[in-house]
Amino acid sequence: MTGSAARPLLYLDVDGPLIPFGAGPYPPGDDANPLLARIDPSLGPRLASLGCVLVWATTWMEEANECVAPRLGLPDLPVVQWPEPSDADGRGGIHWKTPALLAHAAGRPFIWVDDEITGADRAWVAARHPGRALLHRVDPGLGLAEPDLAALRAWFGGGAGPGQDGPAVR
Repeated sequence: MTGSAARPLLYLDVDGPLIPFGAGPYPPGDDANPLLARIDPSLGPRLASLGCVLVWATTWMEEANECVAPRLGLPDLPVVQWPEPSDADGRGGIHWKTPALLAHAAGRPFIWVDDEITGADRAWVAARHPGRALLHRVDPGLGLAEPDLAALRAWFGGGAGPGQDGPAVR
């Protein structure tokens, strides 16, 4: 494989990882969505330097390209298209995003950065995904921080790179 098809994927959630929900302090918001002021613009270049394919994995969908990417200095990113909710969502304690992310990854190595990842998601991915994967839970009160980025860099560098609350799947 060559180009972006050979690079691992990094699935990014917005609420929690990029828009933290802690006490701040945060700059005042002046947009239709004042929470956007909580985004740390320095994260964009740091994420871009990881050498992976960044993909939005958020309910913001295309709006992440319109509102979030410019604040991070990132170009438009691919967006995971979520399936319609079903009665199967949440069975076995897995997050509703988990099956869609595995389908999107199609066996490629990936990291998923979210604030709602659990051990059930890790077990489900370990049983079904043939490639390397790291499900990295970010503290939504802090958002994506240097220790999180260090774990991502370690994983992309070939190490397992533990998440804050559990090991890499592979």
